[in-house]
Amino acid sequence: MKTSDFDYYLPPELIAQTPLEPRDRSRLMVIDRSDGSLRHRHFFEIADWLQPGDVLVMNDSRVIPARLSGRKTSGGRVEMLLVRRVSPNVWETLVKPGKRVGIGTRVDITNEAGQNGLVSAEVVGVGEGGIRVVSFSDETKLPQLGKIPLPPYIHTPLANPERYQTVYANEAGSIAAPTAGLHFTTDLIDRIRDRGVHCQFVTLHVELDTFRPVREEDPSKHAIHQEYGVLTQEVADGINQAKAEGRRVICVGTTAARLVEAAAQASRAGRLEPLAGWVELFILPGYRFQAVDALITNFHLPRSTLLMLVSAFAGRELISRAYQEAIAEKYRFYSFGDAMLVL
Repeated sequence: MKTSDFDYYLPPELIAQTPLEPRDRSRLMVIDRSDGSLRHRHFFEIADWLQPGDVLVMNDSRVIPARLSGRKTSGGRVEMLLVRRVSPNVWETLVKPGKRVGIGTRVDITNEAGQNGLVSAEVVGVGEGGIRVVSFSDETKLPQLGKIPLPPYIHTPLANPERYQTVYANEAGSIAAPTAGLHFTTDLIDRIRDRGVHCQFVTLHVELDTFRPVREEDPSKHAIHQEYGVLTQEVADGINQAKAEGRRVICVGTTAARLVEAAAQASRAGRLEPLAGWVELFILPGYRFQAVDALITNFHLPRSTLLMLVSAFAGRELISRAYQEAIAEKYRFYSFGDAMLVL
């Protein structure tokens, strides 16, 4: 298995730059693993494919205003992306231009108008992959100074930052949205519940691997970043009861799937146990899923860990065929793009 096995060419015009309105009007490809069939629908029809008793697991992580602008005391402008909180007022960040920002560099964080926001920062460490450890004078002011970060392949400004949040986003901590959930409206969730589907919420805060490609040709050598997750006793009990009764567990997004499978791996005696901690499970083809029966997901970047997970779930050949058909049918790709339901 090579990383290049998960590469494909996407015409740039198929990268969705803006979200559709309303949310559930995006297209939906329904993939049946039992017979390899591909069906073309719309997301608002997804309830037709759900059954009473299904457990729908959704990631309620909320994107934080992690993109900061600033000016070095020497005069140059910099951009920071908050990645992970290390300790009070200390964060791992990505900085542009990184080569000019070393240990000891001081930065004044500015507001949207470019004015000094009364928060200073100092680079106190350098990590792998371009990471800079930054100490802020007052992190409590950062939410007012920062912006919601969009992936680097989206070039159109977002008029309403809430459109990059799921309607059920609740627990702040992600630097990218769990995008499979962006298609749900409150009305659609109500209709799904009316069908007897149990909606359960977990939290996995999305970090760098959402948009970083795998660079090693052997994907097993890729070091996936840890992400913090919480799966409660209530959710574990709901999943356990569903599995015992032969009902399906359907994860909304690769983040929810990773968390559920990480909890399953850490559990004993075949029963899912609650989890609260760091998740670093890297799912590649050959992985045997223990809890997830179906998956709702978007169309992912080439050579990404997310595409590898979906290929592990449905089979690389089937997913490759689905992606080629999606390109031929001019589906919209990536964060604001269309979705697939893998049964």
